[in-house]
Parts: sequence; structure tokens; C-alpha cells
Amino acid sequence: MAYDSNNLFAKILRDEIPAVKVYEDEHTLAFMDVMPQAEGHTLIIPKEAACNLLELSAEGAARLIQTTQKIARAIDSAMKPDGIMISQFNNEAAGQSVFHVHMHVVPRWEDVPLRRHSGAMADPAVLEERASKIRDALM
Repeated sequence: MAYDSNNLFAKILRDEIPAVKVYEDEHTLAFMDVMPQAEGHTLIIPKEAACNLLELSAEGAARLIQTTQKIARAIDSAMKPDGIMISQFNNEAAGQSVFHVHMHVVPRWEDVPLRRHSGAMADPAVLEERASKIRDALM
């Protein structure tokens, strides 16, 4: 599959679409999922153009996992979940819906089911509140 530079996450990287940002460095960006499956659900993307993990360079993959670990630790500190689910999908058959490689970091609490990743978007003010807690934990 050819990379589409007009995908949703590429537009977020170019600031053409707003996102509630949690962390950014030279190689990666972390932001709140607008259809969170749990409070604090965060996405991490590389700035390198790649549809999926199979197409991402080894250097890009290393940087992506390093940022994912950093964000997961901050979520653990900020949100105090019972566990953290980290997932990544490759291609439509595996559940990928935006074709720019990305990681999901989803806090999990016992006896709290995951919400559906539906078309209903979360309140930006609520997302910002959660992002602020995670950003504070990064410091």
C-alpha cells in the first residue's frame, strides 16, 4: 500500500487538523485519541511516513517504542490504572483504520470494560484535562 500523505495523522503532524497533544519531539508525536476506549487513551505516531510497522524503518520503530514507553510510564503515574494495554494494528484486516503507523496506549482498570472505538468524539475539554495530567507526569 502506498502511503497517503493526506491521511488524518499526516494532517495532524502538519497542524492542518487539531489534536490534544501530550508530547512531541523531533521524531514522534503523542496525542489523545478523540474516540477513547478508556480515560487517558493516547496515540503515538512517528513523524516518518509509513503506513504500518512493517514499512517503518528500524530507526523509526526504535524511536516509536521509546516514546511509547515514555508515555505509558507517564499514564501509569498520572492515571493510576490497574494495567496498561499497548496495541498496534497493521492493515485493515487487523483493525487499522488510519494508515499511518501508530501505537495505542490504553489505561485499564479492573471491572471497567473498554468502550467501543465508535464515531462519537470525546469532549475536547475532557481530553485536555487528561492530557494535562499526563504532561505533568512527564516532567
